[in-house]
Amino acid sequence: MDKIVILSMDSIGKEFIPKDYLPKGKDEYHLRHQQSVWPKDRWRHLNSDEVERLVKNNNNAEDWDDILVTDEFNPKLIKNCDFFGLVRIGRIRNVVLEHHELKLRVGITNSVIISCDIGDDVAIHDVRYLAHYIIGDRCILFNIDEMHTTNHAKFGNGIIKQGESEDVRVWIDLMNEAGGRSILPFDGIITADAYLWAKFREDSTMQDRLKEITQSKFDDRRGYYGVVGNQSVIKNSLILKDVKIGSCCYIKGANKLKNLTINSSEDEHTQIGEGVEMVNGIIGYGCHIFYGCKAVRFILGNNSNLKYGARLINSFLGDNSTISCCEVLNNLIFPAHEQHHNNSFLIASVVMGQSNMAAGATIGSNHNSRANDNEIQAGRGFWPGLCSSVKHSCRFASFTLLAKGDYPAELDIPLPFSLLNNNVSKDQLEIMPAYWWLYNMYALARNSWKFKNRDKRKNKIQNIEFDALAPDTIEEIINARKLIEIWTAKARLIQQGKPVNKSDENDLIQLGKELLSTNEVIVNKLEICGENMEKSNRKIVIIKTHRAYHAYFDMLLYYAVKNLLEYYESDNKINLSTMNASLNSSRNTDWTNLGGQLIPARDIDRLRADVGKLKLKNWDAIHKRYDELWIKYPLEKQNHAYAVLCDLYETDKISKDQWIKALDRAIAIQEFIRDQVYISRKKDYDNHFRQATFHNQEEMIATIGTIDDNNFIKQVRDETEVFRKLVLKIKQRG
Repeated sequence: MDKIVILSMDSIGKEFIPKDYLPKGKDEYHLRHQQSVWPKDRWRHLNSDEVERLVKNNNNAEDWDDILVTDEFNPKLIKNCDFFGLVRIGRIRNVVLEHHELKLRVGITNSVIISCDIGDDVAIHDVRYLAHYIIGDRCILFNIDEMHTTNHAKFGNGIIKQGESEDVRVWIDLMNEAGGRSILPFDGIITADAYLWAKFREDSTMQDRLKEITQSKFDDRRGYYGVVGNQSVIKNSLILKDVKIGSCCYIKGANKLKNLTINSSEDEHTQIGEGVEMVNGIIGYGCHIFYGCKAVRFILGNNSNLKYGARLINSFLGDNSTISCCEVLNNLIFPAHEQHHNNSFLIASVVMGQSNMAAGATIGSNHNSRANDNEIQAGRGFWPGLCSSVKHSCRFASFTLLAKGDYPAELDIPLPFSLLNNNVSKDQLEIMPAYWWLYNMYALARNSWKFKNRDKRKNKIQNIEFDALAPDTIEEIINARKLIEIWTAKARLIQQGKPVNKSDENDLIQLGKELLSTNEVIVNKLEICGENMEKSNRKIVIIKTHRAYHAYFDMLLYYAVKNLLEYYESDNKINLSTMNASLNSSRNTDWTNLGGQLIPARDIDRLRADVGKLKLKNWDAIHKRYDELWIKYPLEKQNHAYAVLCDLYETDKISKDQWIKALDRAIAIQEFIRDQVYISRKKDYDNHFRQATFHNQEEMIATIGTIDDNNFIKQVRDETEVFRKLVLKIKQRG
């Protein structure tokens, strides 16, 4: 049991910094003075009349000489308070502050104030214990049980202060329950930093340097005060301890906030609501946390939300994300993640963004293993369907959709844009490659638009690629086509009774290409089985292989032409000749999704080396490198697009006929996208069961509108016309 110690009255508001850590010639307020935004000459001592009025108002102070005020000070507005230590009080006028129809008079009543700086026109009422805080201008603090800062406060940063042992340092165990990928949180961290740190564990030099630069990013001296930024409101809350709060923050009804940095500003204000408990974390700008959420050892990116009892533990939730109701443990989640349902569960995973977790999804159960250090790795667009159960370790290509089912064994799915189905009746795993492109174009096309539209961040420190067709997914498609060629060839040889094991891979690829290019009837009759995708002996059946293979081709060509059109648009002087000369280089096949930003692996290796060699000496320098690579990214992507187009046409240089052919095909693909967006959405309107809840057509239209009212469908139609005109203009340029 913790001991209760009896101290002298002099200890309240005094000796905030232990003598062992007080620099020679400095007093206990020296760091507080540095933090203060107000000049020293604004403060004055109380006069005798003011002291008399304060005493008559039932105020007490151990030493009235320690109470400093400004010239605009109204002692009548301070009542029933106890003051200890150096307290500096800004302007107090006979005015009222209003926030969300709560109106409170400026002043201080019914409160205990210990060694604080208080800004101008602040309302502090019924704060039972307020110690070692700097309160900004026009703040409201109302009905708070306990709000104080310790001399060793770290405000959620993974550092240690003078005299502290290493075991008090707060680590966050991302991606793995056993702690093998732990990182240190810090104010300003983004998902790119976390992935760099957590993923490349074999780089011990970089690992050591990242720890060093995180520790050196912050002052390890004891004695910093907590801060509440201007125009912040904190009301009806129980405990706030070692919390740094930005401007225009709104906290109401919180149970416990401890060891946190809460970023907030006038443009991106953060809100924390009823029943929330948060310990050891960093909260980004523009976040909203409401209704009984629990977060421990966590990071919230900018413009992210926790709602309705969500539990976030040892996890990083990236920018523009929302988690409601569910439990999320030991995860690194890239930007644009949605998880809304009470009975979903995500553990020990890296989810690379633009993802959605459905109700009942259980991702990362370790019931198939005695160990607790397994992992899930899911590419962009991961979407486990209703009541999906996936055990770790698993790896999923981008835009993998899991149909409802209990997936009994570990999975390694290299086919992007696929639909997985656990067919229990046939005891086989079924995979439909390119499902999104073929059957759910509305959702796929809307994906990029939706996430861009929801990006309300003002501080866009984390760079994000939102387009579904980007170098990472394109490389997955290229690899998937190769696998499909091999598996198709093997299925044909088995059908013919010919040996498979002795076949050369290049021969299989060539045979697969021939079959998939010219023999649709034969391919459709084959039972094509995938390999090395499930840890089991049962069949892995590839469905609609021929359609998927050609859909992948169209996706590659569309990506290539779309990006090359952007290259043309960058300079009116560019033509086919200059494009061939400028972009003719080998294809960069290895890309890393670094927290949402796509970077060639070679640049990641160079960045890691520069961290180890002290060329990148701090996190600001690392973030600057990210931005430099982001500036280069459009051209990198255009080079990649050109190489992809060359590979499709099996050439080193695009001829005029090939370019015209590609442009014409791109128009056809864009029109296909337009039509499929309409068709895939129209199914919802034509579905008998969806119509069954309406007593007539008029009621349905009045309730959900018509398909022609859909703004996104209109937008895609407009984009198709713009695309067609652009292609025609480029064709004329040559």
